[in-house]
Amino acid sequence: MAVRPSDLHAIPLFERITEDHLDDLMKAFQRQEVPSGHVLFEARSAPAHLFLLVRGEVALLDAGETRFRLSPISPIGELGALTGFRRTTTAVTTQPSEIWRIGVAELQNFFEDHGDVAYPFYNNLLNVVAGKIRRDARRLEETRANLIRTQKAMKRLLDLVLDSEETPLSKVICATLEELIEKNRRSHYMVEPAHTLKSSVRLDSGALVTVVELSDGWLRLAGLRDVAKDAHWSGVLVLPGREIPVSGTIDAVDDHGALVKLDLLIDEYAAALQDYLTRLQMLDFVV
Repeated sequence: MAVRPSDLHAIPLFERITEDHLDDLMKAFQRQEVPSGHVLFEARSAPAHLFLLVRGEVALLDAGETRFRLSPISPIGELGALTGFRRTTTAVTTQPSEIWRIGVAELQNFFEDHGDVAYPFYNNLLNVVAGKIRRDARRLEETRANLIRTQKAMKRLLDLVLDSEETPLSKVICATLEELIEKNRRSHYMVEPAHTLKSSVRLDSGALVTVVELSDGWLRLAGLRDVAKDAHWSGVLVLPGREIPVSGTIDAVDDHGALVKLDLLIDEYAAALQDYLTRLQMLDFVV
């Protein structure tokens, strides 16, 4: 299929890039004819290429189910290729297709040599990501509102059951509602430390274990497997510029590590932890 530079202007990633610059970029891609059923990449794999579908069709699969079907001309996996974010879906052709691809390293080298192309390209990428953030923020706000309504309804239902005559069924209903209400509390929503704001825990042995996720009530620790569920635990939470003694109960243990339910902290330590969490949460918040 003959693709002209002007054909790419319909793609947000390539808009406002001159045709001469697009022609230079197109020459950097490798052309590839692939049969139906050809897998471009697997879910959870590290990105190796940026793909451009110019003929045929590609399906994006999530847990074996088709989420989207892409038709020409469409970029495939551009965010992963440019950010290193692992693939969230599997991409497979559903008919004989023509695919253009460029390796991540080759793309970076091209941009180093063609700054006049790199600037509008990354500006377009920033606009694409900003639009995604706006849409995600709207959906998250809708989800949050639904969660609040559900949480209030469950509390009303729990009060109603508690005020009623106790029966074997009411015990099950109360236990289920209490578990759901507890899991939905804000303290259970954990954040992942950014690479510039990493934290760890120093154990009594002096060893350091990485904090994978945390909140003001929970810690998920990597590699901590030699502990028993429901056992008491203690350590020192090492934050950027601050150390906080912490203790709690082992809630779960798996091959990846342990989940700790923290005991209450004294006000000084709670404030320090909350300040750290705020710095992490602001990385996901658009002001």
